[in-house]
Amino acid sequence: MKAMKEVNQEYLTGERPLFHGENLRINDTIFTNGESPLKESNNIELNGSMFQWKYPLWYSKNIVANNCTWFEMARAGVWYTDHLVVKDAVIEAPKNFRRCHEISLINTTLPNAAETLWHCDGVILEQVSAKGDYFAMNSKNMKIKDFQLVGNYSFDGASNVEIHNAKLLSKDAFWNSENVTVYDSFISGEYLGWNAKNLTLINCTIESLQGMCYIENLVMRNCKLLNTTLAFEYSTVDVEVCGKIDSVMNPSSGIIRADAIKELIMEKDKIDPKKTQIICQKIGNEKDHICA
Repeated sequence: MKAMKEVNQEYLTGERPLFHGENLRINDTIFTNGESPLKESNNIELNGSMFQWKYPLWYSKNIVANNCTWFEMARAGVWYTDHLVVKDAVIEAPKNFRRCHEISLINTTLPNAAETLWHCDGVILEQVSAKGDYFAMNSKNMKIKDFQLVGNYSFDGASNVEIHNAKLLSKDAFWNSENVTVYDSFISGEYLGWNAKNLTLINCTIESLQGMCYIENLVMRNCKLLNTTLAFEYSTVDVEVCGKIDSVMNPSSGIIRADAIKELIMEKDKIDPKKTQIICQKIGNEKDHICA
């Protein structure tokens, strides 16, 4: 491997100041007032540096960024870039990380994460906090732990996603997703998981109006449903809930286990109630229910 050339405490302006940069260790440097400072770069290590303008890392490879800052105008900051590790960062800029491969964000804060992490493949998030709508649309092969998100429409179209110890305040999370498993997490938001395929929730607490509907193969184990109403409509289910469910409406088929269901709605003109087994000690208000 070639020796790394040092760039120290520079203040770089203008368009593409380090275009095609290769084998660089960039320390305490500010990139400002110029687009695409590191476009088409390779084998770059950034330490304590700051991006203050647009498109800093496009079409780049083999990037490590430690303790760096993306300011708000560094929007659309990392696109079409592969093999990237970001640690201990603050990323204020929106629309970051598009069509990237093999990227890791560790101990990173994204206070304006609107439309971030789109169409990426091979994503690791550890100790990440983000705020913004449409997070992680159409991304795949994601491993996430110790994650917090405030923002609606997250993980739309995502696939092969594994999440541990997360807190998601997100309406319409996991729409159109496939092969998503969430462990030990809290999710609050309306219309959770619609049109998903193979959504698994384990040891999770969920609050959702009309949550988990139109799902093919919903699996829930040891979950709590708080103020969750009109759940499971037209979903195929294998559900185990600790405590009560406020209301269940028209599941397509499968099995539901709960301590209590306050309202069970099974409309025979819309679904076949015999295809769903209900194992429950107390059903408060049954509408058109046929016992399995």
